[in-house]
Amino acid sequence: MNKISALVSFLAVSVALVAEPVINAHPLAPRAVSTVAKHDTDDPAIWIHPTDPAQSLILGTDKDVDGALRVYGLDGVEKVELSVRGILRPNNVDIAYGLMVGGKPVDVAVVTERFAHRLRVYRLPDMAPLDGGGIPVFEGEAARDPMGIALYTRPTDDALFAIVSRSDAGAPTEGYLHQYRLIDDGAGTVRGVFTRAFGTWSGRKEVEAIAVDHEQGHVYYSDETYGIRQYEADPLVEDADDQLAEFGLTGFARDHEGISIYPTGPGTGYILVSDQQANTFRIFAREGTATDPYDHRLLGAVRLSTDESDGSDVTAAALPGYPGGLFVAMSTDRTFQFYAWDDLLKAAGL
Repeated sequence: MNKISALVSFLAVSVALVAEPVINAHPLAPRAVSTVAKHDTDDPAIWIHPTDPAQSLILGTDKDVDGALRVYGLDGVEKVELSVRGILRPNNVDIAYGLMVGGKPVDVAVVTERFAHRLRVYRLPDMAPLDGGGIPVFEGEAARDPMGIALYTRPTDDALFAIVSRSDAGAPTEGYLHQYRLIDDGAGTVRGVFTRAFGTWSGRKEVEAIAVDHEQGHVYYSDETYGIRQYEADPLVEDADDQLAEFGLTGFARDHEGISIYPTGPGTGYILVSDQQANTFRIFAREGTATDPYDHRLLGAVRLSTDESDGSDVTAAALPGYPGGLFVAMSTDRTFQFYAWDDLLKAAGL
């Protein structure tokens, strides 16, 4: 190797070493841990009560053929009277506010019912079903098992969309995700109208974790073992089906999983992605750079007490015991762990 080649190699290694964040040696402890679920926890979602933050809820999927959507208080104790049982392998869940149903705005939780090839819609906070038995997805496709879901409310008209991913068996490498508009059918039942198929898939494993940045109008999803991809969430935006960015292509132990977005101001903040087998969350910049608005730089990483965390959610809203916000992540011990955002940021050195 000549001197120039050696110098280039040295600089490349040096840059790589600098780019890798220092990770806290001892896992961060949660403020609370949920009641142990029956089967297999997967994905949480946080619902903020409109008038009393103390009454906010954490919803989480419990995967199996006799699975459930479990509901917890901020103390992690399951509210058994609200939990919904008898769901055929519920995979992921997301929450939206103010969907017009029966002439009134209601908050809803939408769950992928994997083995039934449909979405289930429940009203918050009483968890009453609103879907007339379910909304079919991926009709006519070889791969029909829905997995990930993210809800997007378009600010121009308050239209609500569900962006859904699926298992990999027979899935196409283009048009991997389907998007549905959720509407009242006129009789107080929520229906889904297919809007588009979009999104590239590497073909390596599958796509499960999806998150929407409502302010920016962007959707992110984890192409497992490949990286994170970014698209427009509004199907009416020009070139909406063109990929905006891909990042997190290096540094992960194996699977890219749960995605959560924490805003710190207009267009600024953090994107947290689970580095599943490393038991850490890698933290990227929500904003880009002056020369590239889609350059999501790696800012740091944090090791939590979760084991191989799959799904996660975060809110910047101040809640009792969580003044700077709440981060919730699943753990393979059949629980969801609740972290104070301030604790997480300090542990990450940010």
